[in-house]
Formats: sequence, structure tokens, C-alpha cells
Amino acid sequence: MQNPLMQTIEALAKEKGIEPDMIITAIEDAVLTASRKYYKTNENLKTRFNQETGQVDLFAIKHIVKDVEDPSTQISLKEAQDLYGDEAEVDMEIEFPKRTDVLGRIAAQTAKQVIFQKVREAERENIFAEYNQRIGEVINSTVKRFESGDLIVEIGRVEAVLPRKEQSRAESYTPGERIRAVIKGVNRSAKGPQIVLSRTDPALLIKLFEQEVPEIYDGTVMIRGAVREAGDRAKVAVYSRERDVDPVGACVGMKGTRVQAIIRELRGEKIDIVEWSDDPIVFVTNALSPAKVQRVSIVDEKDRVMEVVVEDKQLSLAIGKKGQNVRLAAKLTGWRIDIKSEEEKRKEVEAQFGALEAGDAQAQMDALFPDTPAEAEQKESAAEPAEAQPAEETSTEVEQ
Repeated sequence: MQNPLMQTIEALAKEKGIEPDMIITAIEDAVLTASRKYYKTNENLKTRFNQETGQVDLFAIKHIVKDVEDPSTQISLKEAQDLYGDEAEVDMEIEFPKRTDVLGRIAAQTAKQVIFQKVREAERENIFAEYNQRIGEVINSTVKRFESGDLIVEIGRVEAVLPRKEQSRAESYTPGERIRAVIKGVNRSAKGPQIVLSRTDPALLIKLFEQEVPEIYDGTVMIRGAVREAGDRAKVAVYSRERDVDPVGACVGMKGTRVQAIIRELRGEKIDIVEWSDDPIVFVTNALSPAKVQRVSIVDEKDRVMEVVVEDKQLSLAIGKKGQNVRLAAKLTGWRIDIKSEEEKRKEVEAQFGALEAGDAQAQMDALFPDTPAEAEQKESAAEPAEAQPAEETSTEVEQ
């Protein structure tokens, strides 16, 4: 029959999700630490857990040598042979049992602390190894409590944190509520919850589309980019590998059922689904949806700058609330976008033509009425910088 301590070890290992051998090692290390504090010697102490009795045996290890230099860690060959006969040889080790029932209450407290610390470290290493490979994955969690604005949630038996900066402004939570979030990172050495979740990361939006749209899941439709301002608006660029499949229609679904499910999950966040194109002009035109663009021209291809002209009525829609629409479009496409209305563009073109006409008229006048040699010399002298005149020295006489 298994001893009660071994049963407790196995139950604890199952609860914490670690191997029983880790707990046994922690117990051996704890008793060893407590023994060193109690005996305060230079002996080479060693502990061994006896699974049959549930006791931790303590030994002092001594090395067999010809000439003893340190009696606490060495024993002479003659003494060893007196104890164990001719089997004892040089370089062998002998274990001398030592009592553990004399360690006392303080030593027991020390052992308890060491065991808890070792178990926590093993548990944290297991959590890191498991969840570090799942970064970017969407998981279900339950709200547990609030700590200084951060949200502590439960993922099975493990706690995770949803920091304030990773929470959407449009969302509020209550204890016991179930939420979906994306794993953003896992901390190995942090105190408290190791797993960091996010509700604002674009990866959450991408994963939600993969779950709701079968064409994205099987690779027929690809998401080429996604940007968000959590709680307000998001833009997603999609591309179809098959000509017969409309990427935008596949994501929207019949009567908008697919995208509406994602909007509900994100608590009403507006989502613009646009078609990706390898032509930057077409892509920028699509990205500025729902505004209708009149024309797009590349101003500087090296610095990735574009000029977009829209109708006067479409200007506010193209820019968006506080510049949100054009800002998201710029992030999605990777181009700096300068939006102008048709009226602004017309005035700019008129000003340029006026400047050109004025320059041409001056050139024609100069050609018809050239300067005389005297006038040319006078202009050249006026253009040269005047030489500095030396200041006159003044003296003041003081009458005696």
C-alpha cells in the first residue's frame, strides 16, 4: 500500500500540472537546506527520499583516501576497511546516516518554504513552456478580479493578466464574464500572472476572421494586413487566390452574418474590409473606403508619398473622425497619404499656372528690351555686397 505522503505528492503534482519527481526533488532539497542550517558543519550532506516509508534519509558522504586531510569529508582506507571489510577501496564513497528528527520547528519551516518555492518555480516553467508556443492564439477566459485597472482572468487553472493598455475603451467587464483575447506574451520571471493577453492587438481581429470565415481558414482567401484603433474602427485587407471567390464578399457573409459576429465580439467596433492589390494606387483607393476617390497620383515613390483627390462632399468622409480613416489607411498601405478636395486642387493648379504666366511675361519683356551696358553694370554693382567702411576714430580732449 502506498504511504500517505506519496499519495499527497501525487495529488499535488496532478493539481499543479507538474511531475511527482519534481516535488520529491523539492522535498529532498528542503530537508538538505534545513540540515545544513542545523548541523553547521563542512560535511558533504546528501538526502534521499524513501518512497516506501515516506521518510527523507540524511547522509554524510565521506571519500576514502590514503591520507586524511579533512576528517569532515574524508576517511582513511584503514577505517573504511574496519567498517566494511576488504570491499572498501581508495576513491570510493561511504554514506554515514544522520538523524533528521532533531531538526526542530525552525528547520521544518525552512523546509516548507523551500518546497513551496521549488513547486512554484516548476509550475511557472511548465506554464512558460506551454503558453510560449501559443503566442498569437485566441483563447477563452473568465474575468476573475480587477487590480489597479488591470484585469485578472482565468484560463483553466492558470491566471492571466489583461493590462489596462490592452483593453478596448469601448468595453467594460464584470467578474464571471467570459471574454476572448489573444495571447500577446509570456513572462518567465514576472511576479503574479505570467501570461499577458490583449483585446486591442490586430492579431485578435485576424484570428476572429479565421474562425468565422471558412475561406480564410482553408487558405482560399488571405488576410494581407489588419490595423485597428480598438473600440472605434478597423481595416482589413483581403486577397483571393481564386478568381471565382470574392474576398470581400466571403468575409462579409450572407447579409453580413460573418462580419456581424466579429463586430459583436469586439463590442460594436466598425470594420472596413477592403480588397488588397499589388498596385499601390488601387490599394490606396480601396483602403480609403467608404470614401469615393476621384484620382490618385504618386508624389514621391522613394519616400512613399501619395496625393489623393476627392470630391468636396467626400473630403470629411475620406479624412474621417479626427483623421481616423486616412490614418488607418496609411498604416494599412504603408504610404503617406495627402488628401485634397477638388476645390483645393483647382486653386493649387491655378496658382501654379499664374506663377508660370508671370515668369513667362517677365522673360518676354527682358528679351524685347535688353539692358544697356550702363544699366547692366549698375545692376551688377548693386548685386555685389558693399564693402564695410572703417569707423572713424574719435578722440576727446580733456582740458586741465
